[in-house]
Amino acid sequence: MTSARRNSAQQAGILCNDKGFKRFVAERCGFPGEEFGASAAAQFLRSFCGISSRSALDTDEAAQARFGVLRTEFDAWAGRIAAPR
Repeated sequence: MTSARRNSAQQAGILCNDKGFKRFVAERCGFPGEEFGASAAAQFLRSFCGISSRSALDTDEAAQARFGVLRTEFDAWAGRIAAPR
């Protein structure tokens, strides 16, 4: 991995502090128009990916794949990409 590229655990940490992601997570949990805190967003991410710690994203290929799905769903929700079919 190059130094310019962040590992998955670092990306997850940054994502959980993103205002848009915290709103996305709140909506996914049934609270549209609300914004969760970073710790609630992190708990959602760990649950979605099936891990107990974000550091597992750097070694668990299945968790990395689920993290990729979550990022795609968030990017579609945020309007950055077309919604997946």
